[in-house]
Amino acid sequence: MSDNPLVRFQNVQKSYDGKILVVKDLNLDVEKGEFLTMLGPSGSGKTTCLMMLAGFEPATYGEIYLNERPINNVPPHKRGIGMVFQNYALFPHMTVAENLAFPLEVRKMSTSERSDRVKRALDMVQLGDFGNRRPAQLSGGQQQRVAVARALVFDPDLVLMDEPLGALDKNLREQMQYEIKHIHENLGVTVVYVTHDQSEALTMSNRIAVFNDGVVQQLAAPDTLYERPENAFVAQFIGENNKLRGTVTDLDDGYCVVKTATGAMVYAKAVNVKKVGDQSTLSLRPERVVVDPEPGAVQNMFEARVLELIYLGDHIRTRIALLGREDFIVKVPNSANHAFLAEGETVTVGWLQEDCRALD
Repeated sequence: MSDNPLVRFQNVQKSYDGKILVVKDLNLDVEKGEFLTMLGPSGSGKTTCLMMLAGFEPATYGEIYLNERPINNVPPHKRGIGMVFQNYALFPHMTVAENLAFPLEVRKMSTSERSDRVKRALDMVQLGDFGNRRPAQLSGGQQQRVAVARALVFDPDLVLMDEPLGALDKNLREQMQYEIKHIHENLGVTVVYVTHDQSEALTMSNRIAVFNDGVVQQLAAPDTLYERPENAFVAQFIGENNKLRGTVTDLDDGYCVVKTATGAMVYAKAVNVKKVGDQSTLSLRPERVVVDPEPGAVQNMFEARVLELIYLGDHIRTRIALLGREDFIVKVPNSANHAFLAEGETVTVGWLQEDCRALD
């Protein structure tokens, strides 16, 4: 990371009642030009961090820097930050063009420059012909594009987006994810994005800060978070995940053996394991489990009973009874020969120790 990030949270804490900390000692840098997503469940502190950065909430303790300048005492309208909200926050009595021109008027730009910037911003979100319409004459997706254009029209260094796609239907939401991602890539603007939707975060971000209980649990690139979660919360929150619990019986050179409640031994990669005798949660992605593996191909092999099959097009979602659990999920690719899969049948499943992570 660079020595001069665009945004720096330094020992930032936030309490609304003077007792309970909603954000606990946050130290986080946002690099220039990156798309950083704050991801977490409701009440995890992510939106509060965004509101403190925007200036709508004061930090209880600590300092927030923008371009190496402390901004705790700078009012929101003087921070030069673009904002996009879930509810669009467009002025209903103004046309689309007037909505976009408003932040430029506040900045005392000339009429000709305002006109040029509004046109450029509308073209950027593919709404060049919609300048004379009012927000009520637009679809939800079009209104959200206008909100994005308004946040970018004055060329801010930083754009904050708070659950901006939450009100859109699934198909439109996915389309807007790619559009916002492409706008970010084309402009090089820095984006801090808040969502509780992990697929949205994985699709759009350079890095993701996973929040829980006011603390960043892990900060990493999307593929790192998915493939190498550092604790059980991250493993469970990012993507689908199978959990097995047990006691560490052997620990050697980054790998361990965990004895489950059924007495079965599972070989795993030791991630958050300190010593033999520790209780551990094993994390295993459903797509890493192989049905009917070749003998010797994997370190872990067990018999399981098929409980449920759900056809999902590109894969068969298979729920099995395994090692005392009846909620163990296997994703069998549709390209595989799944004719042998039938509810009630006994099958052999297995996985590599590399793919099974022993966490806290």
